[in-house]
Amino acid sequence: MSEAQFKTLKYQPDYPRRFDHYDHAMRWCNDYVEWYNHKHHHSSPEGFTPEQVFTGQYVDIARVRQGALDDAFALHPERFSRGRSLVKLPPREVVINPIPDDAEPSIAEQGVNFPTLQRVLQKAT
Repeated sequence: MSEAQFKTLKYQPDYPRRFDHYDHAMRWCNDYVEWYNHKHHHSSPEGFTPEQVFTGQYVDIARVRQGALDDAFALHPERFSRGRSLVKLPPREVVINPIPDDAEPSIAEQGVNFPTLQRVLQKAT
């Protein structure tokens, strides 16, 4: 996730090639983070902003979007060759290394799932 955020940062049209001083960098980055979290509609969470997903606002927004799609379908069903469209919702859970259901209890308690973790733990004992 951080790599995608950093790429978005680097490709911003107003990204300065060089910052004049520390305060300039701090101001620009603060403005960028504010925009990224509150105004930028991300593709991974289906066009919602991180703030909308984190606060749960996406549920009401999705209802409004679905209402608009339903109205359009009712007026012109011939324009929907695949049938009624549904608003896509962000995934309920996003994980990098999911812990399998059959994982050892000690691994699940630690909240990490690295394929090499068992070897490291065995060497430590």
